Amino acid sequence: MDEQLVRSISTGLSQRGVRDHNERLLLSLIQRDGGQPASDLARRAGLSPPTVSSILRRLETEGIVLRGEPTRGKVGKPSTPMLLNSNGAFSFGLKIGRRSAELALIDFSGVLRDERQITYSRPSPTEVYAFAEDSVSAITARLSSDQARRVCGLGVAISFEIWNQQASTDERTVDYPEWQSVDLANALHDRIGLAVSILNDATAACQAEQTYGRGKEFQDYAYFFIGAYIGGGIVLNNTVYEGRQGNAGALGSMRSIGPNGESMQLVDMASIRQLEARLSEVDLDPGQLWTDPESWTTLSRYVDPWLGQTSQELAKAALSVCSVIDFEAILIDGAFPPEIRESLVERVRRYVKTQDTRGLLPPKIEAGSIGSKARAIGAATGPIDSQFML
Repeated sequence: MDEQLVRSISTGLSQRGVRDHNERLLLSLIQRDGGQPASDLARRAGLSPPTVSSILRRLETEGIVLRGEPTRGKVGKPSTPMLLNSNGAFSFGLKIGRRSAELALIDFSGVLRDERQITYSRPSPTEVYAFAEDSVSAITARLSSDQARRVCGLGVAISFEIWNQQASTDERTVDYPEWQSVDLANALHDRIGLAVSILNDATAACQAEQTYGRGKEFQDYAYFFIGAYIGGGIVLNNTVYEGRQGNAGALGSMRSIGPNGESMQLVDMASIRQLEARLSEVDLDPGQLWTDPESWTTLSRYVDPWLGQTSQELAKAALSVCSVIDFEAILIDGAFPPEIRESLVERVRRYVKTQDTRGLLPPKIEAGSIGSKARAIGAATGPIDSQFML
């Protein structure tokens, strides 16, 4: 981590540019590894102690960092760790999904401060815009004037082709054509007045896991997030890799074999929409999966077979991605209760052990830790990262 952060220093930067870069470097080190005294930050960043002290004083004056409680070692003066000031910055994250939309406000430490959610039968741009505008206004009204001025933007997590659905045959259908011509960033900026950044929804979930969850435990891993449609993300050298067009980790598009031997995609075999379809077939409301977490338990007659199929597909997909990159771990999360996630992960572990792994080093199969709000929280990290972090 340290070398990766430090090696991006450019000797050709202006003095102001160097200062900005060094500020971001120190903030990134604190964000990743928690509070640290100035002496440790100077050593890890490769900067002189006077330079680090000067930067930290400036950031403390601006309310970006604060001093923690001094800790006394065996010898010498007590050391004072420098921490991110949770009130130093705020960011909104908007997740736009095929079944629901969520708006989250996080603080500089990644803590969820407020949230709003709506569910719908189909996503409408007009409805989503109104929800976002009303929710941002209502949440901002609850902030102090100082907190409100520290809101640094709105990140949006959405499937890059939300309208594009592959049927079970080779016929491609356009489910939500109204989204094809939407200029989402400008539309939201005009209504809300904040800088807007767009991120693929599964990549956003991966970003949340990497920044605030268990992702810090692993250097390289593949990440699966199971929502109405399954997606994924990739982390290399402790950094979410987005790819040249922001679509790296499109793991839902991996090939799979259908029940009749036909070629299909993972998204058609391991998404919550397969469970929704089964519930609809027996005249049960699939909407309860999104509004009532307890339904995952009461509907176990239908959930258990879905878990069995999904875990088998994930086990095969996990080994497939490891044949390309030697991932240390596979992390799995989704829009379901934690107990469902734990059951799914355990089943995937068992299925991986039964697979042919010749030529591969099987990865660790681990549960993600953010849960259903990962996409909104991950979207909210975008504005904070762009303004404060490397």
